[in-house]
Amino acid sequence: MLTTQRRAMISARLARDGQIVAKALADELGLSEDTIRRDLREMAAEGLLKRVHGGALPLTPPLPDFATRQAIAGNVKRRLGRRAAELVKPGQVVFLDGGTTNAEIARALAYDLRVTIVTHSPTIAAELERHDAEVVLIGGRLYKHSMVTTGAAALSAIEQIRADIFFLGVTAIHPAHGLSTGDYEEAAIKRAIARHAAETYVLATPEKFGSASPHRIMSVGELAGLVVPADMEADLLLPYQDGTTALITA
Repeated sequence: MLTTQRRAMISARLARDGQIVAKALADELGLSEDTIRRDLREMAAEGLLKRVHGGALPLTPPLPDFATRQAIAGNVKRRLGRRAAELVKPGQVVFLDGGTTNAEIARALAYDLRVTIVTHSPTIAAELERHDAEVVLIGGRLYKHSMVTTGAAALSAIEQIRADIFFLGVTAIHPAHGLSTGDYEEAAIKRAIARHAAETYVLATPEKFGSASPHRIMSVGELAGLVVPADMEADLLLPYQDGTTALITA
């Protein structure tokens, strides 16, 4: 089989199955595993897939800028935000990650709800201008693509906070490779917040499932829950129905 034919088959399998297992594909085609691994390495170098241990996953598409993302899947994000807001109880310390979906949580919170909202996103903080909530804004270097602060100053402040709930933003969710995002510094910040939170939740739109971004945050099993659309395809959720992580529909 020619290299171009193998690559076409690999691309088709990724689109169909959402993953490539190098040994299984090599056995199926009667080729050496080294041949398949070489193909995967070369395709990863060309930005066609993401190499992982034992095979490959589809790449998550590049995220549009923050302003553009605000207009994507607005109705679904509002539903998720309203459902997540119901998890917040008076008196709690809630850490809101950045992102357009988490902004919908801030918008859905009752104006008279007495909570403390901690965030490293100035756009999230601005959503809470008229709320009775106490707002703590974490400073640091602004990562403009996601409109969140990162770096040593942000990490130092996060180390001093113990949140009851952390609403984590991610760009990809995979049962084996966990929750991930596209920026190394941002992933480190997210891990630090989760370490200091009693419970972590992710609001997840369907396109994030079954793929991996370059920088891992944590495993899905470490989450208290995934908040997902009620009309989401059941097959996408099957790998997450082991009982360790709650599936909350909106």
